[in-house]
Amino acid sequence: MTYLAIDFGGGSGRVIAGTITDEKGEKKLTMQLVHRFQNRQVRLGNHVYWDFPALFEDMKTGLKKAAQLGLKVSGIAIDTWGVDFGFIDRDGNLVGNPVCYRDARTNGMAERFFADVDRTAHYAVNGTQVMEINTLFQLLSLKLADSPQLQIADKLLFTPDLFSYFLTGEANTEYTIASTSEMLDARKRDWDWELIDSLGLPRHLFCPIVMPGTVRGRLRKDIAEETGLGEVDVIAVGSHDTASAVAAVPATDDEQPVAFISSGTWSLLGVEINEPILTEEARRAEFTNEGGIGGKITFLQNITGLWFIQRLMAEWKEEGDEQQYDILLPAAEKAVIDTVIPVDDAAFQNPPSMQQAIIDYCNAHNLTAPTSKAETTRIVLQSLAAKYAEATSALNAMLPSPIKKLHIIGGGSQNKLLNRLTEEALGVPVEAGPVEATGIGNILTQALAKGEVSDIAEMRRIVKA
Repeated sequence: MTYLAIDFGGGSGRVIAGTITDEKGEKKLTMQLVHRFQNRQVRLGNHVYWDFPALFEDMKTGLKKAAQLGLKVSGIAIDTWGVDFGFIDRDGNLVGNPVCYRDARTNGMAERFFADVDRTAHYAVNGTQVMEINTLFQLLSLKLADSPQLQIADKLLFTPDLFSYFLTGEANTEYTIASTSEMLDARKRDWDWELIDSLGLPRHLFCPIVMPGTVRGRLRKDIAEETGLGEVDVIAVGSHDTASAVAAVPATDDEQPVAFISSGTWSLLGVEINEPILTEEARRAEFTNEGGIGGKITFLQNITGLWFIQRLMAEWKEEGDEQQYDILLPAAEKAVIDTVIPVDDAAFQNPPSMQQAIIDYCNAHNLTAPTSKAETTRIVLQSLAAKYAEATSALNAMLPSPIKKLHIIGGGSQNKLLNRLTEEALGVPVEAGPVEATGIGNILTQALAKGEVSDIAEMRRIVKA
């Protein structure tokens, strides 16, 4: 069977086709890129938005290309970044473009929320790393602003759920993406209704939760005809891209727990476990319990990742000095500078200039400031490795035994210098790849829903092979 993974991550969206074949009793996955398109943020007035209608049209273009290639598609599934959402009204219409998590509307919202809520008690239910980008604080900002959107909204749909809704007409919420909201009961794997009620939000906003590996609807007749694909199943996978990526970690059966960094714009460092860890120690260490595939929990820390490099490369390009990775990274490897910056500091969240933000931070904290692009890059990469080591140390303290191996997956796994610095900082072997972990996990979870693979262990054996 052939499946289409629609992956919105980083600065681009992709439609990837994956086919599973059985060769002498050994299943093999082959993949091909069908379509790639820009996934950009747009500043309009006072807010930063995602251009949802354009993204939806680009996605449909990818579906049309798949049909034109003659692919016999058995399933379609969507994964995206976490926390962001859009509203639909009672007629099923989109209520405004979804706002990007990097928008300033959530500034100060966490402080407002915890002025009345005990942090320990809250974490003991939700188990979520407090970040002002989280859905909880986005909704709080709307509530405090008496937003008219809340008055006319009928359903809240997270980004992948919103795409799925306009493909199928079915309004439901996939478990792993819901787990990024800070509004889910981590043990019950259902909405934290007590929290929702305390915020004064209507319960009808929150859709029934569906688990990865289930069919969430079929392509609407008009979409099926427009794309030429027919009425294909739309499947719930790990709709949070991290969950799909972790499902593609090529771990062996004896690796317990499976430890990973999903490396991209963000670095998601953690382990896969059976039940959430909701202790005060976990809260203070800023770990989050997110949903995984197969009933698992991905216990991880959200760390600012290659966002630094993405921003720096864009700035340098605007200045007329476009850098190439194959030149920049060898130069950074030779650079000698011992500065380490706190990568999650608010100064680096979305500054006008990332280069200047790094220099200003160094000058303000008596650190050696970079004087070249190679030194800037070296600072970023060794700072990321240092943060990974710090997070791993905290993680090990909460596990029965320390991790013995680390898998780096996703696009960032191609950064050999960062991989080496990480291995040196952690003192455990690092295995890199697959690069397309999210797409692979997406496709194999669709195959799980269709009965073509039996469980997550078989999925990982296919990836390992």
